[in-house]
Amino acid sequence: MKTKSIKRDKVNIITLGCSKNMVDSEVLSGQLLANEIDTVHESGKRDHNIVIINTCGFIEKAKEESINTILDNVELKKRGKLDKVYVTGCLSERYRNNLEAEIPEVDAFFGTMELPLILKRFEADYKGELIGERLLSTPQHYAYMKISEGCNRTCSFCAIPLMRGKHTSRSIESLVEEARQLVQRGVKEVMLIAQELTYYGLDIYKKRELPKLLNALADVQGLEWIRLHYAYPSKFPMDIIDAIKDRPNICNYLDMPLQHASNNMLKAMKRQITREEMEDLIGNIRYKIPDICLRTTLIAGFPGETRDDVEELKTFLQKMRFDRVGTFTYSHEEDTSAFDLVDDVPADVKEERAQEIMEVQQEISLEKNEEKVGKTFKVIVDKKEAGRYLGRTEFDSVEVDNEVIINSSKKLHPGDFVNVKITKAYDFDIEGEVVG
Repeated sequence: MKTKSIKRDKVNIITLGCSKNMVDSEVLSGQLLANEIDTVHESGKRDHNIVIINTCGFIEKAKEESINTILDNVELKKRGKLDKVYVTGCLSERYRNNLEAEIPEVDAFFGTMELPLILKRFEADYKGELIGERLLSTPQHYAYMKISEGCNRTCSFCAIPLMRGKHTSRSIESLVEEARQLVQRGVKEVMLIAQELTYYGLDIYKKRELPKLLNALADVQGLEWIRLHYAYPSKFPMDIIDAIKDRPNICNYLDMPLQHASNNMLKAMKRQITREEMEDLIGNIRYKIPDICLRTTLIAGFPGETRDDVEELKTFLQKMRFDRVGTFTYSHEEDTSAFDLVDDVPADVKEERAQEIMEVQQEISLEKNEEKVGKTFKVIVDKKEAGRYLGRTEFDSVEVDNEVIINSSKKLHPGDFVNVKITKAYDFDIEGEVVG
Protein backbone atom coordinates (compact mmCIF):
# COMPACT_ATOMS: atom_id res chain seq x y z
CA MET A 1 0.00 0.00 0.00
CA LYS A 2 1.37 3.42 -0.93
CA THR A 3 1.86 5.93 1.86
CA LYS A 4 1.58 9.63 1.26
CA SER A 5 4.95 11.33 1.72
CA ILE A 6 5.12 14.46 3.85
CA LYS A 7 6.70 17.28 1.89
CA ARG A 8 9.50 19.07 3.74
CA ASP A 9 9.27 22.81 4.26
CA LYS A 10 11.33 25.02 2.00
CA VAL A 11 11.85 28.68 2.93
CA ASN A 12 12.47 31.53 0.51
CA ILE A 13 13.85 34.73 2.06
CA ILE A 14 13.12 37.97 0.20
CA THR A 15 15.31 40.92 1.17
CA LEU A 16 14.38 44.54 0.57
CA GLY A 17 16.40 47.67 1.37
CA CYS A 18 20.04 48.05 2.24
CA SER A 19 23.10 45.82 2.55
CA LYS A 20 22.60 45.72 6.34
CA ASN A 21 19.26 43.98 5.73
CA MET A 22 21.03 41.59 3.36
CA VAL A 23 23.45 40.55 6.10
CA ASP A 24 20.50 39.93 8.47
CA SER A 25 18.92 37.67 5.85
CA GLU A 26 22.19 35.82 5.32
CA VAL A 27 22.49 35.18 9.07
CA LEU A 28 18.88 33.98 9.23
CA SER A 29 19.54 31.66 6.26
CA GLY A 30 22.61 30.22 8.00
CA GLN A 31 20.66 29.53 11.17
CA LEU A 32 17.79 27.84 9.32
CA LEU A 33 20.16 25.68 7.29
CA ALA A 34 22.07 24.70 10.45
CA ASN A 35 18.73 23.50 11.81
CA GLU A 36 18.28 21.39 8.64
CA ILE A 37 15.55 23.59 7.18
CA ASP A 38 15.84 23.93 3.41
CA THR A 39 16.40 27.65 2.70
CA VAL A 40 16.97 29.76 -0.40
CA HIS A 41 17.31 33.49 -1.04
CA GLU A 42 15.33 35.42 -3.65
CA SER A 43 14.35 32.21 -5.43
CA GLY A 44 12.28 32.56 -8.59
CA LYS A 45 11.52 28.85 -8.87
CA ARG A 46 8.35 28.89 -6.74
CA ASP A 47 9.26 25.48 -5.28
CA HIS A 48 9.09 26.81 -1.71
CA ASN A 49 6.08 26.79 0.60
CA ILE A 50 7.15 29.43 3.13
CA VAL A 51 8.27 33.03 2.54
CA ILE A 52 10.06 35.34 4.97
CA ILE A 53 10.07 38.97 3.80
CA ASN A 54 12.83 41.13 5.31
CA THR A 55 11.39 44.61 4.88
CA CYS A 56 12.74 48.15 4.65
CA GLY A 57 11.04 51.10 6.37
CA PHE A 58 13.54 53.86 5.68
CA ILE A 59 11.71 56.14 3.24
CA GLU A 60 8.29 56.22 1.55
CA LYS A 61 9.34 54.43 -1.66
CA ALA A 62 10.98 51.63 0.33
CA LYS A 63 7.89 51.25 2.52
CA GLU A 64 5.66 51.01 -0.55
CA GLU A 65 7.88 48.32 -2.07
CA SER A 66 7.82 46.35 1.19
CA ILE A 67 4.02 46.54 1.50
CA ASN A 68 3.51 45.55 -2.14
CA THR A 69 5.83 42.56 -1.68
CA ILE A 70 3.87 41.46 1.41
CA LEU A 71 0.56 41.79 -0.45
CA ASP A 72 1.88 39.86 -3.47
CA ASN A 73 2.90 36.94 -1.26
CA VAL A 74 -0.31 37.05 0.77
CA GLU A 75 -2.16 36.71 -2.54
CA LEU A 76 -0.06 33.62 -3.37
CA LYS A 77 -1.00 32.21 0.03
CA LYS A 78 -4.69 32.81 -0.67
CA ARG A 79 -4.33 30.92 -3.95
CA GLY A 80 -2.74 27.97 -2.17
CA LYS A 81 0.74 28.60 -3.59
CA LEU A 82 2.24 29.26 -0.13
CA ASP A 83 1.57 27.83 3.32
CA LYS A 84 3.08 30.59 5.44
CA VAL A 85 4.11 34.23 5.05
CA TYR A 86 6.31 35.81 7.73
CA VAL A 87 7.45 39.43 7.82
CA THR A 88 10.51 40.82 9.59
CA GLY A 89 12.85 43.81 9.30
CA CYS A 90 12.53 47.56 9.69
CA LEU A 91 8.97 48.09 8.42
CA SER A 92 7.74 45.34 10.73
CA GLU A 93 9.66 46.81 13.67
CA ARG A 94 8.23 50.26 13.08
CA TYR A 95 4.61 49.52 12.11
CA ARG A 96 3.89 46.07 13.50
CA ASN A 97 0.55 46.94 15.13
CA ASN A 98 -0.76 48.67 12.01
CA LEU A 99 0.41 45.86 9.75
CA GLU A 100 -1.15 43.16 11.94
CA ALA A 101 -4.48 44.99 11.75
CA GLU A 102 -4.35 45.72 8.02
CA ILE A 103 -2.81 42.48 6.69
CA PRO A 104 -4.05 39.75 9.06
CA GLU A 105 -3.23 37.05 6.49
CA VAL A 106 0.46 37.32 7.45
CA ASP A 107 1.25 34.50 9.87
CA ALA A 108 3.56 36.56 12.09
CA PHE A 109 5.44 39.84 12.21
CA PHE A 110 8.90 40.14 13.80
CA GLY A 111 11.12 43.08 14.72
CA THR A 112 14.69 43.71 13.64
CA MET A 113 16.25 41.97 16.65
CA GLU A 114 13.95 38.95 16.92
CA LEU A 115 15.88 36.27 15.05
CA PRO A 116 15.44 33.69 17.88
CA LEU A 117 11.66 34.21 17.75
CA ILE A 118 11.61 33.57 13.99
CA LEU A 119 13.55 30.35 14.54
CA LYS A 120 11.04 29.23 17.18
CA ARG A 121 8.35 29.26 14.48
CA PHE A 122 10.33 26.48 12.82
CA GLU A 123 10.97 24.65 16.12
CA ALA A 124 14.60 25.58 15.55
CA ASP A 125 17.22 26.71 18.06
CA TYR A 126 19.40 29.79 17.78
CA LYS A 127 22.95 28.43 17.52
CA GLY A 128 25.37 30.85 19.17
CA GLU A 129 28.36 28.92 17.86
CA LEU A 130 27.32 29.94 14.32
CA ILE A 131 28.04 33.64 14.89
CA GLY A 132 29.66 34.88 11.69
CA GLU A 133 28.44 31.96 9.59
CA ARG A 134 25.82 32.77 6.99
CA LEU A 135 24.51 31.82 3.59
CA LEU A 136 26.02 34.44 1.29
CA SER A 137 23.59 35.99 -1.17
CA THR A 138 26.44 37.86 -2.87
CA PRO A 139 28.87 36.31 -5.37
CA GLN A 140 31.50 34.21 -3.61
CA HIS A 141 34.34 36.74 -3.93
CA TYR A 142 32.86 39.59 -1.86
CA ALA A 143 30.70 40.01 1.22
CA TYR A 144 29.31 42.65 3.52
CA MET A 145 30.33 42.68 7.19
CA LYS A 146 28.11 44.49 9.68
CA ILE A 147 30.36 45.71 12.47
CA SER A 148 27.65 47.30 14.62
CA GLU A 149 23.90 47.70 14.91
CA GLY A 150 21.79 50.79 15.57
CA CYS A 151 22.72 54.46 15.82
CA ASN A 152 23.03 57.11 18.55
CA ARG A 153 22.91 60.08 16.16
CA THR A 154 19.85 62.33 16.11
CA CYS A 155 19.63 63.47 12.47
CA SER A 156 16.22 65.07 12.10
CA PHE A 157 15.25 63.22 8.89
CA CYS A 158 16.26 59.71 9.93
CA ALA A 159 14.02 57.00 11.36
CA ILE A 160 16.74 54.35 11.62
CA PRO A 161 17.23 54.69 15.42
CA LEU A 162 13.48 54.04 15.78
CA MET A 163 13.87 50.75 13.93
CA ARG A 164 17.38 49.64 14.88
CA GLY A 165 17.83 51.04 18.37
CA LYS A 166 20.99 52.37 20.00
CA HIS A 167 24.50 51.76 18.69
CA THR A 168 25.81 48.29 19.59
CA SER A 169 29.28 47.20 18.44
CA ARG A 170 30.42 43.66 17.76
CA SER A 171 33.73 42.62 19.30
CA ILE A 172 36.95 42.80 17.30
CA GLU A 173 37.53 39.09 17.97
CA SER A 174 34.16 38.05 16.50
CA LEU A 175 34.66 40.19 13.40
CA VAL A 176 38.18 38.88 12.78
CA GLU A 177 36.91 35.31 13.13
CA GLU A 178 34.08 36.04 10.68
CA ALA A 179 36.57 37.53 8.22
CA ARG A 180 38.72 34.39 8.45
CA GLN A 181 35.68 32.21 7.77
CA LEU A 182 34.71 34.33 4.79
CA VAL A 183 38.21 34.10 3.31
CA GLN A 184 38.12 30.31 3.71
CA ARG A 185 34.95 30.34 1.63
CA GLY A 186 36.60 32.31 -1.17
CA VAL A 187 35.79 35.89 -0.18
CA LYS A 188 38.50 38.37 -1.23
CA GLU A 189 36.78 41.68 -0.47
CA VAL A 190 34.70 42.74 2.52
CA MET A 191 32.66 45.91 2.78
CA LEU A 192 32.38 47.13 6.36
CA ILE A 193 28.90 48.48 7.00
CA ALA A 194 27.10 50.04 9.95
CA GLN A 195 24.65 52.86 10.49
CA GLU A 196 27.70 54.84 11.68
CA LEU A 197 31.23 53.40 11.34
CA THR A 198 33.10 56.03 13.36
CA TYR A 199 31.18 55.22 16.56
CA TYR A 200 32.56 51.68 16.52
CA GLY A 201 33.81 50.51 19.91
CA LEU A 202 32.50 53.37 22.06
CA ASP A 203 29.98 51.14 23.80
CA ILE A 204 32.15 48.08 24.51
CA TYR A 205 35.67 49.55 24.64
CA LYS A 206 34.74 53.04 25.92
CA LYS A 207 36.58 54.67 23.02
CA ARG A 208 36.44 54.73 19.23
CA GLU A 209 38.28 51.66 17.99
CA LEU A 210 37.65 51.51 14.25
CA PRO A 211 41.39 51.91 13.47
CA LYS A 212 42.20 48.99 15.79
CA LEU A 213 39.55 46.86 14.08
CA LEU A 214 40.86 47.84 10.65
CA ASN A 215 44.40 46.80 11.54
CA ALA A 216 43.18 43.48 12.96
CA LEU A 217 41.19 42.76 9.79
CA ALA A 218 44.09 43.83 7.57
CA ASP A 219 46.16 41.09 9.23
CA VAL A 220 43.76 38.36 8.02
CA GLN A 221 45.64 36.35 5.40
CA GLY A 222 43.89 36.25 2.02
CA LEU A 223 41.70 39.30 2.62
CA GLU A 224 42.74 41.47 -0.31
CA TRP A 225 40.35 44.42 -0.08
CA ILE A 226 38.63 46.04 2.92
CA ARG A 227 36.19 48.85 2.13
CA LEU A 228 34.52 51.40 4.45
CA HIS A 229 30.88 52.47 4.13
CA TYR A 230 28.85 55.06 6.06
CA ALA A 231 31.16 57.26 8.13
CA TYR A 232 29.67 60.27 9.94
CA PRO A 233 31.57 63.52 9.22
CA SER A 234 31.12 65.41 12.51
CA LYS A 235 34.21 65.03 14.75
CA PHE A 236 35.57 62.46 12.28
CA PRO A 237 38.57 60.58 13.83
CA MET A 238 41.52 61.13 11.49
CA ASP A 239 43.33 58.03 12.76
CA ILE A 240 40.89 56.12 10.51
CA ILE A 241 42.65 57.76 7.55
CA ASP A 242 46.03 56.76 9.00
CA ALA A 243 44.91 53.10 9.05
CA ILE A 244 43.69 53.32 5.44
CA LYS A 245 47.01 54.86 4.38
CA ASP A 246 49.20 52.41 6.28
CA ARG A 247 47.60 49.12 5.21
CA PRO A 248 47.73 48.21 1.50
CA ASN A 249 44.68 45.91 1.65
CA ILE A 250 42.41 48.67 2.99
CA CYS A 251 40.97 50.36 -0.10
CA ASN A 252 41.65 54.07 -0.61
CA TYR A 253 37.90 54.59 -0.42
CA LEU A 254 35.59 56.25 2.09
CA ASP A 255 31.81 56.53 1.94
CA MET A 256 30.82 59.59 4.00
CA PRO A 257 27.18 60.70 3.61
CA LEU A 258 27.10 64.50 4.02
CA GLN A 259 23.38 64.98 3.12
CA HIS A 260 23.74 68.68 2.22
CA ALA A 261 26.17 71.62 2.08
CA SER A 262 24.03 74.61 2.98
CA ASN A 263 24.53 75.59 6.62
CA ASN A 264 20.80 76.30 6.90
CA MET A 265 19.99 72.78 5.81
CA LEU A 266 22.77 71.15 7.85
CA LYS A 267 21.45 72.87 10.97
CA ALA A 268 17.85 71.87 10.24
CA MET A 269 18.99 68.29 9.59
CA LYS A 270 20.85 68.31 12.95
CA ARG A 271 24.07 67.19 11.32
CA GLN A 272 26.36 68.82 13.94
CA ILE A 273 28.71 70.19 11.29
CA THR A 274 29.02 73.23 9.02
CA ARG A 275 29.92 73.51 5.37
CA GLU A 276 33.24 75.12 6.33
CA GLU A 277 34.07 72.23 8.69
CA MET A 278 33.22 69.70 5.97
CA GLU A 279 35.52 71.45 3.51
CA ASP A 280 38.35 71.43 6.06
CA LEU A 281 37.76 67.72 6.78
CA ILE A 282 37.81 66.76 3.10
CA GLY A 283 40.95 68.84 2.59
CA ASN A 284 42.68 67.09 5.50
CA ILE A 285 41.68 63.63 4.26
CA ARG A 286 42.97 64.36 0.75
CA TYR A 287 46.17 65.84 2.15
CA LYS A 288 46.91 62.50 3.85
CA ILE A 289 45.77 60.33 0.93
CA PRO A 290 45.69 62.41 -2.29
CA ASP A 291 44.22 59.61 -4.43
CA ILE A 292 41.49 58.52 -1.99
CA CYS A 293 38.04 57.99 -3.49
CA LEU A 294 35.39 59.94 -1.56
CA ARG A 295 31.78 58.94 -1.96
CA THR A 296 28.89 60.90 -0.49
CA THR A 297 25.09 60.91 -0.41
CA LEU A 298 22.85 63.97 -0.58
CA ILE A 299 19.20 64.73 0.18
CA ALA A 300 17.12 66.92 -2.15
CA GLY A 301 13.99 68.72 -1.01
CA PHE A 302 14.37 68.81 2.78
CA PRO A 303 11.70 71.06 4.42
CA GLY A 304 12.55 74.72 3.94
CA GLU A 305 15.12 74.09 1.19
CA THR A 306 15.34 77.12 -1.09
CA ARG A 307 16.79 77.73 -4.51
CA ASP A 308 19.77 79.39 -2.78
CA ASP A 309 20.37 76.21 -0.75
CA VAL A 310 20.37 74.12 -3.94
CA GLU A 311 22.80 76.49 -5.68
CA GLU A 312 25.09 76.40 -2.64
CA LEU A 313 25.07 72.61 -2.74
CA LYS A 314 25.93 72.58 -6.45
CA THR A 315 28.78 75.06 -5.87
CA PHE A 316 30.05 72.85 -3.05
CA LEU A 317 30.06 69.80 -5.37
CA GLN A 318 31.97 71.70 -8.05
CA LYS A 319 34.54 72.80 -5.48
CA MET A 320 34.95 69.47 -3.65
CA ARG A 321 34.77 67.25 -6.75
CA PHE A 322 33.70 64.03 -5.09
CA ASP A 323 34.48 60.84 -6.95
CA ARG A 324 31.06 59.32 -6.32
CA VAL A 325 27.73 60.90 -5.38
CA GLY A 326 24.29 59.45 -4.75
CA THR A 327 21.10 61.46 -4.16
CA PHE A 328 17.68 60.69 -2.81
CA THR A 329 14.65 62.86 -2.30
CA TYR A 330 13.50 63.76 1.20
CA SER A 331 10.83 61.51 2.70
CA HIS A 332 8.65 62.97 5.48
CA GLU A 333 8.84 60.31 8.21
CA GLU A 334 6.61 60.29 11.28
CA ASP A 335 8.30 60.24 14.71
CA THR A 336 11.40 61.99 13.37
CA SER A 337 12.02 65.54 14.55
CA ALA A 338 11.77 66.82 10.96
CA PHE A 339 8.18 65.57 10.87
CA ASP A 340 7.25 68.68 12.87
CA LEU A 341 8.42 70.79 9.92
CA VAL A 342 6.21 71.54 6.94
CA ASP A 343 7.08 69.26 4.00
CA ASP A 344 6.90 72.27 1.70
CA VAL A 345 8.91 71.15 -1.34
CA PRO A 346 6.57 69.46 -3.88
CA ALA A 347 7.50 65.94 -4.96
CA ASP A 348 8.20 66.95 -8.57
CA VAL A 349 10.48 69.77 -7.40
CA LYS A 350 12.39 67.34 -5.17
CA GLU A 351 12.95 65.10 -8.19
CA GLU A 352 14.05 68.04 -10.35
CA ARG A 353 16.56 69.16 -7.72
CA ALA A 354 17.96 65.64 -7.33
CA GLN A 355 18.39 65.51 -11.11
CA GLU A 356 20.14 68.91 -11.11
CA ILE A 357 22.59 67.70 -8.49
CA MET A 358 23.36 64.53 -10.43
CA GLU A 359 23.91 66.50 -13.65
CA VAL A 360 26.63 68.49 -11.87
CA GLN A 361 28.18 65.25 -10.64
CA GLN A 362 27.89 63.62 -14.07
CA GLU A 363 30.29 66.22 -15.53
CA ILE A 364 32.71 65.79 -12.63
CA SER A 365 32.59 62.01 -12.96
CA LEU A 366 33.32 62.11 -16.70
CA GLU A 367 36.28 64.45 -16.15
CA LYS A 368 37.68 62.22 -13.42
CA ASN A 369 37.23 59.13 -15.60
CA GLU A 370 38.96 60.82 -18.53
CA GLU A 371 41.97 61.41 -16.26
CA LYS A 372 42.25 57.61 -15.87
CA VAL A 373 42.71 56.94 -19.61
CA GLY A 374 46.19 55.56 -20.25
CA LYS A 375 46.67 54.50 -16.63
CA THR A 376 46.67 50.92 -15.34
CA PHE A 377 44.59 49.79 -12.36
CA LYS A 378 44.20 46.62 -10.34
CA VAL A 379 40.66 45.39 -11.02
CA ILE A 380 38.57 42.66 -9.46
CA VAL A 381 36.39 40.73 -11.92
CA ASP A 382 32.75 40.63 -10.82
CA LYS A 383 30.91 38.92 -13.67
CA LYS A 384 30.56 38.28 -17.38
CA GLU A 385 27.56 39.98 -18.95
CA ALA A 386 26.52 40.24 -22.61
CA GLY A 387 29.81 38.72 -23.66
CA ARG A 388 32.07 41.09 -21.75
CA TYR A 389 33.68 41.08 -18.34
CA LEU A 390 32.75 43.69 -15.74
CA GLY A 391 34.80 44.56 -12.67
CA ARG A 392 35.81 47.31 -10.25
CA THR A 393 38.88 49.18 -9.08
CA GLU A 394 39.57 49.75 -5.38
CA PHE A 395 37.81 53.10 -5.90
CA ASP A 396 34.45 51.46 -6.65
CA SER A 397 32.05 49.59 -4.44
CA VAL A 398 29.45 47.06 -5.54
CA GLU A 399 26.31 48.28 -7.35
CA VAL A 400 26.54 51.94 -6.29
CA ASP A 401 29.73 52.96 -8.12
CA ASN A 402 31.47 52.82 -11.50
CA GLU A 403 32.23 49.59 -13.32
CA VAL A 404 35.22 48.70 -15.45
CA ILE A 405 34.43 47.12 -18.82
CA ILE A 406 37.28 44.61 -19.23
CA ASN A 407 38.48 43.47 -22.65
CA SER A 408 40.49 40.26 -22.34
CA SER A 409 41.75 37.66 -24.80
CA LYS A 410 41.91 35.04 -22.05
CA LYS A 411 39.14 33.62 -19.94
CA LEU A 412 38.55 35.38 -16.62
CA HIS A 413 36.62 34.28 -13.55
CA PRO A 414 34.69 36.20 -10.87
CA GLY A 415 37.12 37.06 -8.08
CA ASP A 416 40.18 37.22 -10.35
CA PHE A 417 42.40 40.27 -9.97
CA VAL A 418 43.78 41.63 -13.25
CA ASN A 419 45.69 44.73 -14.29
CA VAL A 420 43.64 46.80 -16.73
CA LYS A 421 44.95 49.68 -18.84
CA ILE A 422 42.13 52.17 -19.34
CA THR A 423 41.37 53.04 -22.97
CA LYS A 424 37.95 54.75 -22.80
CA ALA A 425 36.03 56.91 -20.34
CA TYR A 426 32.27 57.28 -19.97
CA ASP A 427 30.12 59.34 -17.58
CA PHE A 428 30.04 56.67 -14.89
CA ASP A 429 32.15 53.80 -16.25
CA ILE A 430 35.58 53.16 -17.75
CA GLU A 431 36.85 50.57 -20.23
CA GLY A 432 40.22 48.96 -20.73
CA GLU A 433 42.43 46.06 -21.79
CA VAL A 434 44.02 43.43 -19.57
CA VAL A 435 47.80 43.87 -19.51
CA GLY A 436 50.58 41.74 -18.07
